[in-house]
Amino acid sequence: MNKPRVAFVTGVLVVFALPRIAPSADKAPDPGASPTLVNTCLITKDVNRLVQFYESVLALKPKRTGEDYAEFPTGVGVLAIFSEDAQERYIPGSAAAANNNSVVLEFRVADVDQEYRRLQSLVKTWVKPPSTQPWGTRSVYCRDPDGNLVDFYAPIKPR
Repeated sequence: MNKPRVAFVTGVLVVFALPRIAPSADKAPDPGASPTLVNTCLITKDVNRLVQFYESVLALKPKRTGEDYAEFPTGVGVLAIFSEDAQERYIPGSAAAANNNSVVLEFRVADVDQEYRRLQSLVKTWVKPPSTQPWGTRSVYCRDPDGNLVDFYAPIKPR
């Protein structure tokens, strides 16, 4: 089974590190470099439900820090899951769980149609079936359990 790799991820809470980080988010920054997106954190009312979903989708075991936080190191960045209650304690009024209508989590995969078949039992809401996009990718769109829009895509190979 091919494991998806995160190619581009944004989310409700975005963590920037100064500057370029490769491949570890713990590496010391280079002076003068631009900010590099290294973490995306989804705020949720149900950490365990979202962790179970992404554990199955990514075929990765998360690193857990208590009941309020889990992260999936993907090799490109980290997809983190954080509880809404803990976020409220940390930065009151800063985030609302399952209220995202403007961000797409994009996962690059080897074969979109194969991923679509593999995810049939995991995904409850499909937004767009596998299709070829005018910008040169094949994609399938779904929603995670919190309603976040997720795209599994692959560049189209020239014929």
